Amino acid sequence: MRVVIVTESFPPDVNGVSHCALETARHLVRRGHDPLVIAPLGGAAPGTGTHDSPCPVVRVPSMPLPGYPQVRIALPGRRLSAALAGHRPDLVHLASPFVLGARGMAAAARLRVPAIAVYQTDLGRYARTYLGGGTATAWRRLRAVHGAADRTLAPSSAALLDLTEHGVPRVHLWPRGVDSTRFHPGRRDAVLRSSLTAGRELLVGYVGRLAPEKDVRLLAETSRLPGVRTVVIGEGPSAAGLRSALPEVRFLGRRTGDELARLYASLDVFVHTGPYETFCQTVQEAMASGVPVVAPRAGGPVDLVDHGRTGLLVTPGDGGAFRDAVRLLAGGAELRVRYGAAARRAVADRTWEAVGDQLLGHYEDVLADRTAVAV
Repeated sequence: MRVVIVTESFPPDVNGVSHCALETARHLVRRGHDPLVIAPLGGAAPGTGTHDSPCPVVRVPSMPLPGYPQVRIALPGRRLSAALAGHRPDLVHLASPFVLGARGMAAAARLRVPAIAVYQTDLGRYARTYLGGGTATAWRRLRAVHGAADRTLAPSSAALLDLTEHGVPRVHLWPRGVDSTRFHPGRRDAVLRSSLTAGRELLVGYVGRLAPEKDVRLLAETSRLPGVRTVVIGEGPSAAGLRSALPEVRFLGRRTGDELARLYASLDVFVHTGPYETFCQTVQEAMASGVPVVAPRAGGPVDLVDHGRTGLLVTPGDGGAFRDAVRLLAGGAELRVRYGAAARRAVADRTWEAVGDQLLGHYEDVLADRTAVAV
């Protein structure tokens, strides 16, 4: 099968859209298919990071999102249409389509090629946070792109409901995979943990972008708990403000690969504060690492965290609720071990290979539907 993946982000960018698009390309190659990736040119030098791609990558010009320069927005041009047509795809895969994805959808329609649109980002929230409004406009654009697709894939039940309520048709569930070999309890590093706790009993951590919609400031009360060391791993536009607002927190910056895996596994509790996650891959990575999770009872974490078994779900936006959940887990090592082991069991089989095969099933269904209509 020849597939064109049109993605709003791709490595060397570090985010959920980029990572999922890369894993999709890898799985297609692994199963003997022929993918091509079309993605915005990032701020790094041309070619940077593309050596990690398992297939050719066509880069199109882009500009930084106002207020969040780490996010790139593709600029109009003919390169996408030419590259897409030149690959002669059987199917077009649109990863978190908005700007580049909208053009990819139009190009697929002109060529009468079926398209699957993968919803990954709450773009209405982005519009409100970084552009000072435009939520209705963002959803109109999302409806237009997803409505033209043969099928939309949502990563969680909350995202599926959100799309359906906004009038998007033909929505199906497709979750995200996790590298349960890399993210593993065996990566726990006593020396690393000791260096981070600095004599305190409990190590609590957040991993993710440091941006307004992540509500990382809610860790303030948790960071002041006696015997607790809180660490934050990640970068983003809110980094400087958070360092000032959370003096008790140790900020470690961006970490990746095996180093990130050791940090996850060395935590006693993982906390994610963002209430607008369409999935929340970092929660799944923490669970694969055998770490109990505290997360808001909203969005993607509701599907991932089994409250009272693999972690605790709390009221979104309530710093005191996060503090109290961490304090409960701090009081019982046996409880943490039990939650962590259950968390690992819950996600260990959700590999990218297994999830990739589910995606191929969606591809086959869409192609079969198109064939049936043609007949």
